[in-house]
Amino acid sequence: MNAVLLIARRDLSSLFRGTLGFVMIAGLLAAQGLVFQGVALSGGEYRSSEVLEYFFRVAFGFTCGAGVLISMRSVAIELRESTIVTLYTAPISEWQIVLGKWLSSFLFVLLFLLLGGFMPYLISVHGTVNPGHLMSGYLGLVLVAFTATAIGTFSSTLSQHQVLCGVVGGILVGTLVILWWVSSKTDAPFSSILAYLAMYQKHFEDFGRGVIQSRSVIYYCSISFLALLGARVVLGARRWR
Repeated sequence: MNAVLLIARRDLSSLFRGTLGFVMIAGLLAAQGLVFQGVALSGGEYRSSEVLEYFFRVAFGFTCGAGVLISMRSVAIELRESTIVTLYTAPISEWQIVLGKWLSSFLFVLLFLLLGGFMPYLISVHGTVNPGHLMSGYLGLVLVAFTATAIGTFSSTLSQHQVLCGVVGGILVGTLVILWWVSSKTDAPFSSILAYLAMYQKHFEDFGRGVIQSRSVIYYCSISFLALLGARVVLGARRWR
């Protein structure tokens, strides 16, 4: 566990030692704020609960994007600069490397979510926000961050080119999102399986409405575990080349 925390702390420090981390968070917050303003806070009157649902819809997309964007570099940069050899020769396992890399990305996205908390507060200025609804939505966003960073960490083990890793991670996350639409064009029993795998409609919408479903928690944790397991397998294969 100490090795995992050391790797995560080193990666987070490298992000905020310069301007990269600050620029990424500021850019993501600005873009999310503009989209939220355009989608939810203009063009009609809505109940506070409806506006909060709109916020979580917007935040879902930006959380997915932030997760892939920050994690796509986690292992790829080590491969590009050949510093992965240092990790391989240290007395740590592939699991510790993967978990340390994933944890740094996950904590970065959590910081992004925390700093974006002022947006739901804007709703409470002119309306009433149910604390339970708010907590449910943010739990969903945390689980989405958990999953997106895990998928991004897996994609970052595939190549030393960060952009390529980001494209792969984006495709994987995007595929999970659009599976709901694919399921509607597919016959049973595959339609039910594809619908269950849909990352947004089947699982996140309940959180956004203020409903916590145990099956959705299990879904996000399972996808995250599979992604991290894949990253561990790829790193293990690279270690013995």
